[in-house]
Amino acid sequence: MAKTPNLLFIVADQFRAMCVELGGDAVSTPFLDAMASDGVSLANAVSNYPVCSPHRAMMMSGQYPSFNGVTYNVNSETAEWGVGLRPDAPSWAGVLRDAGYNTGYIGKWHLEAPVSEDAIHGRGPLEDGRYWDAYSPLDRRHGFDFWYSYGCCDDHLSPHYWTGDAARHQRVDVTGWSAAHETDMAIDFLHRAAGANRAPFALAVSWNPPHQPFDQLPDGHDASYAAMSPAELLTRPNVELDSTIGREAATIAPLYYAAVSAIDTQVGRLMQTLDELNLTADTLVIFTSDHGQQMGSHELLYKNVPFEESMRIPFILKWPGKLRRDPAMAGSVGLCSVDIAPTLLGLLGYGGQVPSEMQGADVSGALLQGGTNDAGQDAPPSYSALYFYYPRDETEHHVRGLRTATDKFIARFNERDGLSTTLYDLAVDPFELVSVSDPERIRIHAVALQTKLAHASQTWPGEAALAALAEGR
Repeated sequence: MAKTPNLLFIVADQFRAMCVELGGDAVSTPFLDAMASDGVSLANAVSNYPVCSPHRAMMMSGQYPSFNGVTYNVNSETAEWGVGLRPDAPSWAGVLRDAGYNTGYIGKWHLEAPVSEDAIHGRGPLEDGRYWDAYSPLDRRHGFDFWYSYGCCDDHLSPHYWTGDAARHQRVDVTGWSAAHETDMAIDFLHRAAGANRAPFALAVSWNPPHQPFDQLPDGHDASYAAMSPAELLTRPNVELDSTIGREAATIAPLYYAAVSAIDTQVGRLMQTLDELNLTADTLVIFTSDHGQQMGSHELLYKNVPFEESMRIPFILKWPGKLRRDPAMAGSVGLCSVDIAPTLLGLLGYGGQVPSEMQGADVSGALLQGGTNDAGQDAPPSYSALYFYYPRDETEHHVRGLRTATDKFIARFNERDGLSTTLYDLAVDPFELVSVSDPERIRIHAVALQTKLAHASQTWPGEAALAALAEGR
């Protein structure tokens, strides 16, 4: 009888897809390149809401923000609105634990709403008075039994963790680069999991770098990027190198790339450990991120915007002999935040046990050799991913959008300004330099967005205005 497969699920915060693409960013990632060469790298993996907490909540629960409760980044300011992954939200880890898996989570979580005690025992308030770090009680870990984690703390060189059943005041403080330490802990977990007659494991490793602060790098990091010119560092034509933002991006890029290279080294350590423990053949390994980073594109530095640099994420899978290694498939199959949970379950043979509350699509049928998953499903007939942005106050816009492999349509609405839209033809304009102005094409995409939102049981304040546009009124 075939062995029950293991899962090693790796997330690196703010690691954009361009870092691991041929012709992409000028950064060296030999271990991820090897992983992609031996496996599958999806060209159309995107974040529905490219900022940490909302994506992570969708990734875990397979539900859109209005269902899982995480409509904003989780911190003390948003906690008063009830933002935090709902205790009753489904999770892929819960399904696997119930199926007998040894589940573990290491690193950044950022799905727990902080309470006042977290301001004392966690990272503490920032200059603006908000605090982001939070302890996760035992009954709010969504299916993970082994726990070595924290909420949100950007001290890469002095991280801290809560582990096992330790109380809120019993955190573990560490000196050293967080990603390397978390990899040490993951390697320890793998050694324990490799024993004879052990249960299959599902381990999530969540690194905070290459997220800022960009200058908090490990000893011995690759400093060669500092010798590169801005034009060599920032090759995308939607970056204005001579602008204030462009110059700041050129200052950030060598540090960001150094962190990316250092993350790649940690991937190599994990892959080597799987080989040494004879776990490679039986382990599905996935490397991904929660969102990307603009790094000067469209005169922006960070994320939480509907541009490709923020929305697109790496999604690299390796599982010897199990995956359909077809370049056409890798280039056409789409996957977004809400699809990750059901797809993980489908890949591991639990497609028939995907909780009914999950709203994402299981695309494992397109990824596995044999063409269908155990629920008899192949890839969805067409790929489209919703985009979300929830405003923080009345001055901001409610934003919804729809990205396909060839087009991106974004609709913005508030009561003051009404509805405005932007349409990009990604096939001819991959850097989103020119908005399409054809009224009929815009109307057709308005219909598609309206239909997708309805199918996902989503309402929003711009609904009536979008309906009028879709009807040509």
